[in-house]
Formats: sequence, structure tokens, C-alpha cells
Amino acid sequence: MATEVLHALGRIPALSIVAASPEKTDDRFMLALKHAGVPVIPNLKHLPHCDLMVAAHCHRYIGAGALLKARHGILAYHPSLLPRHRGRNAIHWTLAMRDPIAGGSVYLMDDGVDTGDIVCQDWCHVLPNDTPQTLWRRSLGPMGVRLLTQAVTWLVRDGTLHTMRQDERCATWEPALAREPLKNTI
Repeated sequence: MATEVLHALGRIPALSIVAASPEKTDDRFMLALKHAGVPVIPNLKHLPHCDLMVAAHCHRYIGAGALLKARHGILAYHPSLLPRHRGRNAIHWTLAMRDPIAGGSVYLMDDGVDTGDIVCQDWCHVLPNDTPQTLWRRSLGPMGVRLLTQAVTWLVRDGTLHTMRQDERCATWEPALAREPLKNTI
């Protein structure tokens, strides 16, 4: 998803992109960064102050120091209708809980886990035979690219992001799963 977000954001006029990625130089995202001519900073500690950071398909903790470097914050995508299914395995839990709909949320990161203010959301139906992979490929991955691009476009156009607090009364926290895949039943 990070590569698709990079390509989509690269089409927004007047947007300057710098990447911070400690990943190996031979992975797909790093190759896309190199091909696009995007400068890569190997560590967030060395990232200069900027207007916005985008965490696309990021499973790493981003500390408070990085939050302070981005004037408008850090946008992240979570494959659930936050505040439902906070945590690392949201898609698996969506299926395990037999939710009839799934969704994605773009939010501004804060010092919690998936707790920041929501910028935009969308939803999709869960099909009877969906697996985490099919749901991600068909709907949730492309949704994340679209929603992140939409949020950045709004910021470029309006100079601000309009957000909504998550309703803690509806929040759920789902534990990380073991290496074995979770079955579609409880």
C-alpha cells in the first residue's frame, strides 16, 4: 500500500515528498522511492521539520519526537471503522466478529494506539467467503490509498484538516494474534 500511496501523492501538484524508511534497499517501496527520485532518510530522528507526515501501511511505533516535527501531524490509515477494532489485526477481527461491513479510517496519530482524531472514513461490505487477504486486496487497501490521498488533497487545498474525535463509548481493542491465522469463527 505504501507504494500506491507514494504514486498517488506524487500526482498532487506542489507537494514535496521526502521518505523516512529504515527498510532494506531491495524492497518494493524502497525501489519505488528510488525510481521516483524521492530522498530517503533512514531514521525519523533525522527527519527535518515538515508540514505533514503520512504513515501508509506502517506497523511501527512512531514516537512523540516525530509527532512534534510535523506541523499538521501524522496521517495514518487503519483498516477498520475506528474506534472499532483498534490494534494490529483489525481485518482478522472484523471477520472473526462476523461484522457485515468493514471500513477504513484516516486519522491523525497521537500518543495512543489508533486513538487519534478521525479525518475521513469509508466502508465496504464483507463478502461471505472473504479472507483478510481478499478483503484487503479488493476493498480496504485501495480504500486506504484513496482516503490518504483525499486527506492530503484537502490539506493542500484548505491549509487545514477537519477532524472528529473518536467516540470512546464505541471503542474496542483487539489483541495481536499469534502467527497462526484466526479462523472466521469464534
